[in-house]
Formats: sequence, structure tokens, C-alpha cells
Amino acid sequence: MKEKVVLAYSGGLDTTAIIPWLKETFDYDVICCCVDCGQGEELDGLEERAKLSGASKLYIEDITDDFCENYVIPCVQAGAVYENKYLLGTSMARPGIAAKLVEIARKEGASAVCHGATGKGNDQIRFELTIKALAPDLKIIAPWRMTEVWTFTSREDEIAYCESKGINLPFDSSHSYSRDRNLWHISHEGLELEDPALEPDYEHILVLGVTAQKAPDEEEYVTMTFEAGVPTSINGNKMKVADIIRKLNTLGGKHGVGIIDIVENRVVGMKSRGVYETPGGTILMEAHKQLEELVLDRATYEMKKDVGNKLAQIVYEGKWFTPLREAICAFVSSTQKYVTGEVKFKLYKGNIIKAGTTSPYSLYSESLASFTTGELYDHHDADGFINLFGLPLKVRALKLLEAEEQNS
Repeated sequence: MKEKVVLAYSGGLDTTAIIPWLKETFDYDVICCCVDCGQGEELDGLEERAKLSGASKLYIEDITDDFCENYVIPCVQAGAVYENKYLLGTSMARPGIAAKLVEIARKEGASAVCHGATGKGNDQIRFELTIKALAPDLKIIAPWRMTEVWTFTSREDEIAYCESKGINLPFDSSHSYSRDRNLWHISHEGLELEDPALEPDYEHILVLGVTAQKAPDEEEYVTMTFEAGVPTSINGNKMKVADIIRKLNTLGGKHGVGIIDIVENRVVGMKSRGVYETPGGTILMEAHKQLEELVLDRATYEMKKDVGNKLAQIVYEGKWFTPLREAICAFVSSTQKYVTGEVKFKLYKGNIIKAGTTSPYSLYSESLASFTTGELYDHHDADGFINLFGLPLKVRALKLLEAEEQNS
């Protein structure tokens, strides 16, 4: 029997060309696996295309709920944002996809897993670190790094190769943006975006929403509830997490929310420029942050900022299945016990504007925060506090004066 390889299959030109290439180069029995993280209509027609290209089998695995509940929510709760902008849309999905590839490889008795990520990108790292962590015995095939046998250098080369194998596919050699989509976001790279000096052509780029200029002139109020850091409803309608993100995508896209233009630092050492649309994710992150402002104490809130930055780096670098990621998420989970309440805001031309937050666990005390004198706070206590809190500053200043006098 031939050895089996499981191919991470998107249905695009690259992974379609990889199917006959794997058979021809290694004599593998190719099993395709497309992992659905909420990319929608992009999955249409995949089975026919995979079989036409020579795959013996195609799995289409829906992990949308798993993706939202076990990857997205921990990052939302941590406030994990890479380089102050990127909400980790692609990064969060890759470990779940790779874990499913390993699962199918085990089920089929495959000896290898193949992916179509390029040798310049982050995804090769994310896929392979997950595979190494979960199945260190599996061989990993990365065609774009195997230049001695993968000789294609352009879309035209791949199309010609498929045609030579009798595979006529609905692809052409016209240039377009390189995109990655799931329920959380869609990313856009290529064309004018490769030059940071050029303004993005939003008329042709945007898929999930509109620019702020084209958003409605009327604001829209939205109310969300959370229980222990997990979103549970929108405008009074209880929903599972995936459906909440879908609804927020519609609302955010309509009002021009969540569009970023970023030059980021890839793991492999280069800078890259892209436009990301994350309408629902941007709203969800902001609503969760509004509630945490009310509930978390100062020390925990400060620590969470550092932990969130660290988790963003870990996820971006593909280190999901590591002890450090598990430990960080355990800490974050412990901080979410009382992140319960209602958040109200309005959406208006790219903005998310606070409109009131309530929680049964709110640490806000009106009697303490107001200018009136309450029982818990005596203004005179501030004298001693400031004297002690400022003591190092005062001692330093006195010592500097003493040194100046001695030197004069």
C-alpha cells in the first residue's frame, strides 16, 4: 500500500497544484483535509476540485465552535493584541487547523502532513509547531521550501502544471490580493499594500464592511451581556459565541468598525504590510474591556496588560500547545470569575462609543468617587499617604541639595 499524506487543503491554486505534485514526487496517496473556521462560501465546490486533482479522499471538518470557544475567547479574555493592532485572526486559527490535520492523519494512518504555507510567512511556523507538539513522529512536507523539487515560481507555472495533468480549474493568472478568512476576520496582502507609501484601495479591498466615510450617518445602540468573561447575548437575544461574532460582524461591518492598516514584524524577521478587517472581533474586545474596567482591581488589571501582550506574542509565533500558553490562560481564566454584567455602546462611523456599563460585581463606589465626603474615605488620610508615597522623591531631592552645597 502507498504511504498516505494529509494535505491542508483550501481549494486555492497552490494547494490544488500540490495534490498531483505530491503523487508525482513522492507517490503518496493524498488525503485532503479542509478545516472550516467559518470561512463560508469559500468551501463551495471543494470536493469535486480535490477529486479532479487526484485526491483519494476529502475531509471537510467544521471546527467553528471549537475555534470561537477555545481559541478566540481565551485571547479576548486576555486582551491579546499583537503590536497594539492585530487581533490575531489568522494566528488563532492555525493551531486548531493543525490539530485537526493531526487527528485525520491518525485516523487514516498517514505518515506525513503537508501544508501550502510559503517559506517567508508565519503560517509555516504555526502549522509545524503544532504538529511537532501533538505528533512528533509525523513527517512534515512544506513544498515551498523544497525548491529542488518544487520548481513553480508563479501562478502561471502552477496553472500550466495543472493543465498538463488534465486538470482544468477555475483559476486564472490575474493578480489579486492574498487573503485569509475565518469567522473572526479577513486579511488582505499584496498589490499596492506591498508599498507602505501607498494608500490602500479600500474600494477593492474590503469584504466584510465599509469605510467610516460610507457608514450610516445614524448611530446604532448595542447592548451585550457577559458571564464570567464569556459573551452571552446581544440586544437581549441569547446566542452561542459563534453566532455572537457573526452578528457583531454584521453590525461592525455596517458601521465601518475594525479596519486596520498595519506594518507588522513577522516571526521570520521581516516586516510585512496588510489590511485586516475584524469588525465583530473589535467590538467584542472593546465590550469585554469596558466590563473589566469596572470589575477588576488595579493590580490585576495591570498584570493582565502584561500577560495579554505576552499571550499575543505566543499565539502569533504559533506556540499554542506549550506549557507557557496553558499557564497564562489559567491565570487569565482565574481573573474572569466576576467579569459578568451588561455593556452598552453605540456604533458610529468606525467608532465604538461607551453608553453605560453595569455589573453586580462592580468595584466602582459612587460615594468614594464623588467629591462628597463618605464614611469610607477621610480626606485627612491622604496627608500621611502622600508623605510616605513621596518619601523617596523628597529624600533624593534633599540629598541632591546637600551635595550641591558641599560642592559649592
